[in-house]
Amino acid sequence: MDTITQLVTIAAVVLGGLTTYATNHLMERSKRKDGLRLRWDEKKLDAYADYVGRVRTSIHIAVLLYEVREEIRQMPRSEHELSLELTEAGGAQAMAFERIMLLAGDEVIEAAHGVQETLAAIGWQARGLVDGTLADWRALHTEAFKAINRFHEAARADLGVRGRFEGEQHTARGLLLPGARNTDEAADRA
Repeated sequence: MDTITQLVTIAAVVLGGLTTYATNHLMERSKRKDGLRLRWDEKKLDAYADYVGRVRTSIHIAVLLYEVREEIRQMPRSEHELSLELTEAGGAQAMAFERIMLLAGDEVIEAAHGVQETLAAIGWQARGLVDGTLADWRALHTEAFKAINRFHEAARADLGVRGRFEGEQHTARGLLLPGARNTDEAADRA
């Protein structure tokens, strides 16, 4: 009986040691996995914020270029200078888009493609490569605003941010675009 008691004790110690080892291993693995996920989430957040910032910069420069080209606004910078600025901003924005392509999930990438399409249309009209009225210009910006909101929604879902970003209250705010200078001029441009 004495040998059986010793064997049971040894087996219990071995089993306890193996259980402790397995538990510690699983906990460390879980910590590493959580740390890696957190690191990638931080990189995604940085990439998403950088992309939206660069998109907004490109839109801002496109607006200035369009307004100077259409003689809606006077500026110390020429149409040519603004066109070069838009090209530079577009290059930086394209690089930010590539980071999205590397880090994001399918839904975020699809939303980013929608932003890219509307941004290209804005750039084309700002440069005068396509014809369009002031109403067309405003419609492009409305579409860009919606595409950016879709991107925000997809990015928030990808990052696990709870709550809805896009909704009636947010979308109803619309765009902050200047009105026409006078009704005769608005009719001529439309």
